Amino acid sequence: MIQPDKIIKSVHMTEKSNVQSSEMGQYTFQVFKSATKGSIKAAIEKTFDVTVARVNVINQIGKPSRNRKTGKSSMGSGFKKAIVTLKQGDAIDFTA
Repeated sequence: MIQPDKIIKSVHMTEKSNVQSSEMGQYTFQVFKSATKGSIKAAIEKTFDVTVARVNVINQIGKPSRNRKTGKSSMGSGFKKAIVTLKQGDAIDFTA
């Protein structure tokens, strides 16, 4: 089995993810591109000692950009995002 630090990159904190975590028990993480739903579930359960009910995965595409001086276009780097729904009553405390 893959180690949790090879799956989870960081916590993805936005206004929307804060509302989801407080109201629906859903937490958003940035994960490595090779991570699968099963490995994400195992890593979250092992790291935070909670029970995961569901895992949704989104491949976020990088945004196109253009250099003002040269006019060359490039693509920003994309990332993989996992929205993890916990069992009713479970919560993750990031402040500790």
